[in-house]
Amino acid sequence: MKKKVLALALATTLCASAFVGCSSSSSTTTESSNTESTEATESTEATGEAGEYAMISGTTVPDAHPYNLGLTKMGELLSEKTNGAVTLDVFGNSQLGSERDLIEGLQLGSVQVTCVSTAPLSGFTDAFLVFDLPFLFETSEEARAVMDSEVGMEILHSVDEQGMVGLAWFENGFRNVTNSKLPIETPDDLKGIKIRTMENPMHMAAFQIMGADPTPMAMGEVFTALQQGTIDAQENPVPIIETNKFDEVQTYLSMTGHLFSPAPVFIGKAYFDALPAEYQTAVQEAADEAVPYQREQIDLQNESGLEALQERGMQVNYPDKAAFQEATAPIYEQYIKDEAGCVSPDIYNRVLDVLASVDGGATTETTETTTEAAAE
Repeated sequence: MKKKVLALALATTLCASAFVGCSSSSSTTTESSNTESTEATESTEATGEAGEYAMISGTTVPDAHPYNLGLTKMGELLSEKTNGAVTLDVFGNSQLGSERDLIEGLQLGSVQVTCVSTAPLSGFTDAFLVFDLPFLFETSEEARAVMDSEVGMEILHSVDEQGMVGLAWFENGFRNVTNSKLPIETPDDLKGIKIRTMENPMHMAAFQIMGADPTPMAMGEVFTALQQGTIDAQENPVPIIETNKFDEVQTYLSMTGHLFSPAPVFIGKAYFDALPAEYQTAVQEAADEAVPYQREQIDLQNESGLEALQERGMQVNYPDKAAFQEATAPIYEQYIKDEAGCVSPDIYNRVLDVLASVDGGATTETTETTTEAAAE
């Protein structure tokens, strides 16, 4: 199948090889990567779908997930805007590697576009860390307002000089806890639970405070780890839980909504800079126009996914979040400060300003009590 061939072929391909129809070479390109580049080009050309600029996009989520649906919509719009001169082929299911691999791929040129969580971006900038504060948002509308705001755009573009250009904010929705032991009704229910989290200090600290044992793990390994009992639990938005069929290895879904997961869409900077100006504009417009569709898919899959999980036997509960907010409040005091690896007080307070404008000045109890700490 074309996608499998490309997945194998693109691991070490350099940026220039992605420009189908353009001749270029590098003295540092190995014989292996030349062979792989040829195979990828031949496979794409055989379909008759590739444009003059044939872009590759990778994600770690199943094909039916809104990440991939949004990127596919972006590709359709891009092809329309350029009369087929620029195309975007989407590969989900970690076919092109983990999120860290995909980010490195943007910098190396083996991947042109990706949509990832913000967690692996902490090695590039601290700007994204504000989204890792637990219970910062109460609704999707609040989170979207922040992403689309001036401060949100500044965060998105904070890595533009590090090999990748921010194009748009997709999203993954609110994260919830699944486990195989009991419904999570209070923070005490998490004590002793070995839970998979992303490799993010704030995420891990929040669960440690509640007594859980957070265990970072690549997304592609989670199902097997749950199945084998290596871990007891994991936390993800409903679309991830449903499309990965975690209900087959987990009994309980607790709608904690402890974190909202924005998902930035990036394009490799070297690749983007080498595109003709009119195609750069088309790429940006296609990404912007795909955002409403992608978010709509999140909303639809949150609803349909929850129904499907319950129909397949998963037990769903809705805990009171107040106790969880109180338990994780120390994260704000610990991480909002002008230090490396922490949330900038300026960014945090600008986010609060956006939230105040959305809900008429009302903020969550957690954010109200931590504003003073952030200002100290």
